[in-house]
Amino acid sequence: MAVSMPEDRPVIIHADEVSRRFGAFTAVDRVSLDVLEGDIFGFLGPNGSGKTTLIRILCGLLRPTGGRATVLGRDVHTESEAVKRSIGYMSQQFSLYRDLSVMENLRFYAGIYGIPRRERAARMEEVIGIVGIGDHRRKLAGALSGGWKQRLALACALVHRPRLMFLDEPTAGIDPVARRDLWNLLFDLAGRGVTFFVTTHYMDEAERCSHIGYIYYSRLIVYGTPAELKRLPDVTPAGAERLEVRVPGVAAAMRALNAFGYVHDATIFADVLHVLADRGCSGRLIGDLDRAGFPGAEAKPIPATLEDVFVTLTRRRALERAEGRDDV
Repeated sequence: MAVSMPEDRPVIIHADEVSRRFGAFTAVDRVSLDVLEGDIFGFLGPNGSGKTTLIRILCGLLRPTGGRATVLGRDVHTESEAVKRSIGYMSQQFSLYRDLSVMENLRFYAGIYGIPRRERAARMEEVIGIVGIGDHRRKLAGALSGGWKQRLALACALVHRPRLMFLDEPTAGIDPVARRDLWNLLFDLAGRGVTFFVTTHYMDEAERCSHIGYIYYSRLIVYGTPAELKRLPDVTPAGAERLEVRVPGVAAAMRALNAFGYVHDATIFADVLHVLADRGCSGRLIGDLDRAGFPGAEAKPIPATLEDVFVTLTRRRALERAEGRDDV
């Protein structure tokens, strides 16, 4: 389900009904999407849903068994070597040489990417400046903190000036300050025309993406901007609204709320409850909570979150699979 309309920017990634089967198992099932120049495209989904398989296809590492995909205008199957040379990739696990210095790692990757020797020093200084790692240039990579390791990995992936970067959970295992700094760096690079395809499990990071795709059991079930996804009819159905309910004893109150016929869902968020209920029922809800032994409750309308989006779509898709409606 695509909810975004095409924009007047070059298409960097185009996937048309892309599938990949391993024997009887379908890892990616008829995925279609477009990623435009300068996008930070967030790719989300549970483990085992096909994220890595699709990325391997788009990187030219795995042949699709159905459909077609192009990256930077090149077919990922028939022009896979050209695709590999024109993209950057940064894995979740730190995969650089720990016993080499920052500069030695950069020099090695500059050679791997075929940058002429006369240009390597200038190109290395360029990416050192971009990621801000100059003060650590003589340190061994293994001695860097998690955040600086990720900056070094990004620098190595940028040294050949790719127009497209694939980042696989780039902030996993690093502290919140380093996470924010890395995302600020991605925004800066996107402003320079670099396109990013990013996998993440963090909802706050998904909120930062220009567009999001959500894959579940091999199917891309939705993609669009964060704002568009939050407005999907399934997320907050007609005649319903989302409420933040502040009440003492949230765990017990949630059990009480779930017994009210007009409440469709209730979830604990820290010390409050997020509730999906019939529209206009907040006064009734407060009164019913009071009679159930939870006096002093307060309720106010709130917008849907991306977590609401993904929980709703996952439940719907799981129900379709359980009912044998896998082709819906």
